[in-house]
Amino acid sequence: MKPKNTFCNSETRKLPRTKVINEEVLPRIHEASMKLLEETGIVFEHDEALEIFKQHGAKVDGKTVFISRKMAEAAMKQAPSTYLHRGRNDDQSVTIGDGMAPHPNVGCVFIEEMGAERRRGLLADYANIQIISQASQYCKLTGASPVAPDDVPPSERALYMLYETIKHTDKPLIGSCVDAKKAKESLEMVEMVFGADYMRDNYCVGVSTNPLSPFKYATETLDSIIEYAKKRQPVYILACAMAGATSPMSIFGSIVQQNTEIVAGITLVQLINPGAPAVYCPASTMADMRTAMCVYSPPEQFLINSACLQMSIDYYKVPTRIMAGMSDSKIADIQAGYETMQNMLMGMLTGGHMLEQVFGVLDSIMSTSLEKMIIDEELLARVIRICEGVDTSETAMSMDVMQEVGPGGNYLQHKDTFKNFKNGWLPTVSNWESYDKWDKNGKEDILTRANHKVKQILGNAPDSMISPNLDKDLIAFMKKVAG
Repeated sequence: MKPKNTFCNSETRKLPRTKVINEEVLPRIHEASMKLLEETGIVFEHDEALEIFKQHGAKVDGKTVFISRKMAEAAMKQAPSTYLHRGRNDDQSVTIGDGMAPHPNVGCVFIEEMGAERRRGLLADYANIQIISQASQYCKLTGASPVAPDDVPPSERALYMLYETIKHTDKPLIGSCVDAKKAKESLEMVEMVFGADYMRDNYCVGVSTNPLSPFKYATETLDSIIEYAKKRQPVYILACAMAGATSPMSIFGSIVQQNTEIVAGITLVQLINPGAPAVYCPASTMADMRTAMCVYSPPEQFLINSACLQMSIDYYKVPTRIMAGMSDSKIADIQAGYETMQNMLMGMLTGGHMLEQVFGVLDSIMSTSLEKMIIDEELLARVIRICEGVDTSETAMSMDVMQEVGPGGNYLQHKDTFKNFKNGWLPTVSNWESYDKWDKNGKEDILTRANHKVKQILGNAPDSMISPNLDKDLIAFMKKVAG
């Protein structure tokens, strides 16, 4: 069927992708990864994962799996290049692998509010983020973990976050990486929404999973990979190493390690369910060697990850996801602005399909700001417009218009201007008024204007987007499986 809700896709994107390494380097990265998989191996802390590899002929020594070139290359060929991620409202369904599909942040703990101290997030904050995500023109998937609700027991957070996402959105869903029990329960909740028969044949919920660099997968991560792959639901393999700490200090070494870890995870997905969607997600960065802390705004971060985007898109031809809006600033200030724009621009120019950390993230992915969510939506719109490039058709050349106006004329009253002036990009929260008008209207800064919009969106949102019966059934299910 025709893909839905895809914008700035391969047909409309006119600006060439930015590439940071030459094409002839890609086979070298692949060869190095095959050597590491075959000779160094990957530790899988999971009995079922080890058994899966054994059954398919991999050499297993204790918990270390040595993945053959033949097995890895076959798996990468089996992973689909695109897939349609369904929303409850099918008009919200989106093709992954062709176009840009931004979604809420993953991994934040705190909430930043204008005029208030940073605080632990609550379930109500999580719900508000989903409401804003639903209202957003640019947010294409919902859920994930843009804040960890501190008022919900950790063992139950995944289900309660999924419930709030279902309740307040009808866009495609992203779940949480959890243990096997909670992964199964999360998938059962999604089946309650879509129907088990429908879910067998459609992609309805994805999950983000992280290798434990270097060269290891932990038990809970593997629980989620296995349960989602069994249900043929999308699995995102997100390597997040720190050069100098959990990957080599050299950029090229970190590129090779990241590629190796992701290929290992995608191989497991394909062994479980050949042809199931698996997304290649480079998310590594540099450690600040003065403190050994993780930072997400150094330029080197995108040299590592952009090279891996090339591996995903050009070499393996599988969908990819990129972190594209991070900032190490603690508040929504000018540092947050330039770091976010650097990362967002690079993430899109280098061709990321799914985009994470693009809605309000601060403090090295520790905090989410609702006001910055609104600001970042405008930044996304700016970069999308850049990626759309220039219309170079004969009509767009405007030769007839220029000849009609001629030397010394002006275009303000020309019919072509009246016909096309609304096509120009306009900001949503930036102020383009004169200084005098801005001064007269109260000198509002961008955070204040964004705060107004947050309140407007939350105030106008419906209490629920699901039927009372489904709401009742979901709540009863969560209570039944609690503990």
